[in-house]
Amino acid sequence: MSKVAWLFPGQGSQAVGMGVALAGAEPAARVVLQDADAALGFPLSKLMAEGPEDTLKLTEHTQPAILTHSTMVVRAWAHRLPKPDFAAGHSLGEYSALVALGALGFQDAVRTVRERGRAMQEAVPVGVGAMAAILGMSQADVEASCAEAAASTGKIVVPANFNGPGQIVIAGHAEAVDAALEAAKARGGRKAMKLPVSAPFHSPLMEPAQARMEPILRSLAFKAPICPLVNNVDGAAVSEPEALRNGLVRQIPGAVRWQATLDLLLDQGVTSYFELGPGKVLAGLVKRQAKERGLEVTALSLGAPEDLAQLG
Repeated sequence: MSKVAWLFPGQGSQAVGMGVALAGAEPAARVVLQDADAALGFPLSKLMAEGPEDTLKLTEHTQPAILTHSTMVVRAWAHRLPKPDFAAGHSLGEYSALVALGALGFQDAVRTVRERGRAMQEAVPVGVGAMAAILGMSQADVEASCAEAAASTGKIVVPANFNGPGQIVIAGHAEAVDAALEAAKARGGRKAMKLPVSAPFHSPLMEPAQARMEPILRSLAFKAPICPLVNNVDGAAVSEPEALRNGLVRQIPGAVRWQATLDLLLDQGVTSYFELGPGKVLAGLVKRQAKERGLEVTALSLGAPEDLAQLG
C-alpha cells in the first residue's frame, strides 16, 4: 500500500493575498485566521490579505503567515486527504508539521514563530550576513569551497540548506559568502547567486537566536504526534515529544537537511506527497529527487480552493 507524507513549506513561499480564497471558501480556515490574530494581538489576517509586501516579507511576519496558511489548509481539508505516515517541514515548516500532527498547539506555535523570526533577524546586523545558492556542485565541493573561503577571510560560511542533489544554499558573513562563491566558480559550479534575504539563517551566526529561543521552546507543551516527523537538523524520523522539541532548538543554527529528509521518505516507500500551504517549491523538489532515483511518485501542492481539483 502506498505511503503518504504531508510536507510544509518554509520562508520564501509567502505572497500578498495568501489564504484569502481559502478563508472565503472554508469556515474552518477562517477560524484559524481569527485564532492567529487573537494569539498575536495584531491583524495578521489583514497583512496576509492586503500587504504591503515589504511588511509581509519581514521575517517576524513571514513566519507566522506561512504557519497560519498551512494550518488553514490542514484544518479545512484534512478530511479530504489520506492520513500521513510521515510529515516534514522545511525550516519554519517544521512548526506547521508539528501543529498538523497534534504535537504542538497552533496559538503557541504562531506566537513562537513570530518570536523566532525576530530572534533570527536580530541575531546579526543587517548587511553583516548573507546567503547564496550554489547549483550543480557536489556536497563535498561546496563544503570545500566554504572551508577555503573561511580560511582566507577568517569569517564564517557554511552549507545551510541541502535542498536536493546539486542544490545547496550557503550562509555566513557576507565577505566569506562572496569568497565561497568565487571558490565554487573556480571548482566548476554551474550557477551561484546571492539570495535576497536579510540574515544568514541556519549558520553558526544564528547561535544568539538559538539562545534566545531555547527557553521559549522549553516552556511549550509538546505531545506525541499522530505519525513520525522527519526533522530538519538530523533528517531522522522522530516521535518522542522531547526529541521534537530538541530538533526545533538545534535547527536554528543547524543546516536544513532536506535532501536527506526526502531520501528517508523515498526509502520508506512514500509515493504520495502533499505540500500543504503556500507555494509549490517542495513538490518540485520531491519530483526532481524521485526522478533522479528512478522512482515514480505523486506530489501535489494544495493551498487554494482551485487546487482541490487535483484530488479527483
